[in-house]
Amino acid sequence: MKKQKKQKYRIRNWHEYNAALEARGSLTLWIDEAALQGWQCWDKSGRRGASRTYTDSAVLCALTLQAVYRLPLRATVGLLSSLFSLMQLSLPIPDSSTLCRRRKRLAVELLASLPKGRLHLVVDASGFKVYGEGEWKVRQHGWSKRRTWRKLHLGVDEKSHEIVAAVASTNDFRDDELLGNLLEQVPPEIELEQVSGDNRFQAMAFMTAANATRFCKSARLVLRYRRAVAQS
Repeated sequence: MKKQKKQKYRIRNWHEYNAALEARGSLTLWIDEAALQGWQCWDKSGRRGASRTYTDSAVLCALTLQAVYRLPLRATVGLLSSLFSLMQLSLPIPDSSTLCRRRKRLAVELLASLPKGRLHLVVDASGFKVYGEGEWKVRQHGWSKRRTWRKLHLGVDEKSHEIVAAVASTNDFRDDELLGNLLEQVPPEIELEQVSGDNRFQAMAFMTAANATRFCKSARLVLRYRRAVAQS
């Protein structure tokens, strides 16, 4: 059997192609005027020691640039200094020690887009080893200390692959035991169309936990096995 030749695509619009490649390296930075006005913290804490100089929005702005460009903290300070110099802004820059200390207690709101239409929720779990001996040592010399695991249970939107619900547990819980906790995290305004799980969910416990929630009155419950599918 002859192998099919890989199809080749010839670029003919070289002008637009080169312009698109150049646009990938362009940089446009826009900072809200409200963020600049609230850059410094003028309120006194009333406690012993110096009050805060920078607001949470200023620290969040610096840490956002660090995450986007994958910079160390000191390089992030240098980037902010250069940007403010080009923008002709006379604002102080938080140093690396301040960023390191403030980011531990910084409250960040993650804005997640709600699914459009009816939701097909896929539930699964994954285990993570917290501590214990490695597999090679156990095979060669046997185990002397029991390994401890933690499990992360997830509910993912089938279309967008976005995590809708998450629950952490010890390895004592089965996957279907925490299904109700996952379904309760689905926003009430979202209509649940289908809940799917793999063969690690016991059929009766899976359906009982799903039917006990207020979201699964009209949703389909599907358990997918290797060769069979159990539905309700």
